[in-house]
Amino acid sequence: MKVATFTVRASVAQSATWKRAQEAEGFASCGAWLARAADAYLRLRLKAGMPLPLAWRHGRFRVTLEDGSEPEVRGWVAPPFGFYHGTPDGPIPWGCTKHYSFVYLPRKRLVATFKHARECRMLGAELAAVYARSDGEGDARAGPLVDRYQRETT
Repeated sequence: MKVATFTVRASVAQSATWKRAQEAEGFASCGAWLARAADAYLRLRLKAGMPLPLAWRHGRFRVTLEDGSEPEVRGWVAPPFGFYHGTPDGPIPWGCTKHYSFVYLPRKRLVATFKHARECRMLGAELAAVYARSDGEGDARAGPLVDRYQRETT
């Protein structure tokens, strides 16, 4: 198993509280307890229907365009989603009318096109929760959500 390391800053009062909780729950380290607490927090967010936070970064990815071609485009990526400045026909030059195309990366499938990048980010956050709770049926549950976003943003 690959492991990531994090550094967490806490006040003296927080540190004392966390250490008491760690000892009371039988964890060997405060870090192990914090990891379990963070996982529980994210599960509660999902259960409450709150979107998962996504970390968007600049990147390149492939997308299947309307003409069937699969070019590599530059855009923003937060797996399993990405979006680029362009239409279903492909990327468009900066400064042109704003269009951002949202893509489901595992299938290179264009999902929707919006006028603003923030709409792609918001849809990605909501779809992340849908796919996380779906047990393989995310595509069926995502359709109504995408339709709602397209109606509300036009």
